Amino acid sequence: MLLEILFLLLPVAALTGWWLGRRSAGRGKDDSLFELPSGYIKGLNYLLNEQQDKAIDLFIRMLDVDSDTVETHLALGSLFRRRGEVDRAIRIHQNLIARPTLNKEQRALALHELGQDYMRAGLLDRAEALFSELVNNEPHTRAALQQLLDIYQQEKDWDNAIQIALRLEAKTGQNQRDIVAHFYCEKAELARQQGESASALKLLKRAIMESRHCVRASILEGQIEQAAGNYKAAIRAYHRVEEQDPEYLPEIIVPLTECYRAIGKIDEMVVFLRQNLARHAGISLMLALAELIRHEKGDVEAADFITEYLKQRPSVRGMDRLIELHVANTSDAIKEKLLVLKEVTDQLIANKPVYNCSQCGFTGKTLHWQCPSCKQWNTVKPIHGVEGE
Repeated sequence: MLLEILFLLLPVAALTGWWLGRRSAGRGKDDSLFELPSGYIKGLNYLLNEQQDKAIDLFIRMLDVDSDTVETHLALGSLFRRRGEVDRAIRIHQNLIARPTLNKEQRALALHELGQDYMRAGLLDRAEALFSELVNNEPHTRAALQQLLDIYQQEKDWDNAIQIALRLEAKTGQNQRDIVAHFYCEKAELARQQGESASALKLLKRAIMESRHCVRASILEGQIEQAAGNYKAAIRAYHRVEEQDPEYLPEIIVPLTECYRAIGKIDEMVVFLRQNLARHAGISLMLALAELIRHEKGDVEAADFITEYLKQRPSVRGMDRLIELHVANTSDAIKEKLLVLKEVTDQLIANKPVYNCSQCGFTGKTLHWQCPSCKQWNTVKPIHGVEGE
């Protein structure tokens, strides 16, 4: 409540400062020229009667725009935007820009603030126009480029997003290639949906050229090649994931197994799983290997393998699968108890997220290449630990 009152009194303070400044500047002249404006008293009455909207609008109209009050207008507009009163913020900043007395820097500041107002209001085309004007206006170039990059991502205008990201990299020296690779992947996804597989593959190669660590490009390439029956090419693409980021290995286990099975070389999948399990661990790798062991040697061998692994790395998913194997190979009396345990592990698995964002902590059960919460790229990965990988 105190913060609300202080905010509402900001125009009063600004107007008072303006009035006192004018009075001081004219000291020695007729004091009647500097009597408190009647509108000031009227505005205070509005505040006292809890008619805040009328009070603020009145104070804004009374506050002339000159070199002494520009910063006050900018601060007031920014406060309105943060409070969610975007219409008022827009009106203040538009009023500023319309004043011919503003110097170049003041106008640039007002344009930047108005652009942020439009962003907050979802008026992306208007915001784009303002930030495009500011791109060549130092010292606002960097901020304008960043805002344009945000706009083009929201609009899914990936061609412009690529150009702006590269300009931002040139301006700041900060590597944008990982993000650019995702933009090419977005274009490849669209081409794939339109049945243009060849174009999609070319775009994915460009993504790898921009960032050799782009896991997404390798997975997409593998999916396209696999769908076309090019299993060996798909296998090569999926294998790159280990070098790029082994945390994403769970994403390629199922399709990679399908590819090896399609060419009759499932034994090579077993080798792949054993090698990667030794290097990186992970419950998905272990369960996939256990399933192949079960097909080759039976339930008992698979259960023994899972048991040995769980001694070193406890896992709810591993325990769930172990119980499932024992249920199929035990007496009815014990089976009933095991089924109770199975219900518990099933519920634990069902209620737990699979992925989380390392930047903001967002969690979910679907892999997002761009976090839905903080909008960062490549920060959502499989969760590790007893209840994860």
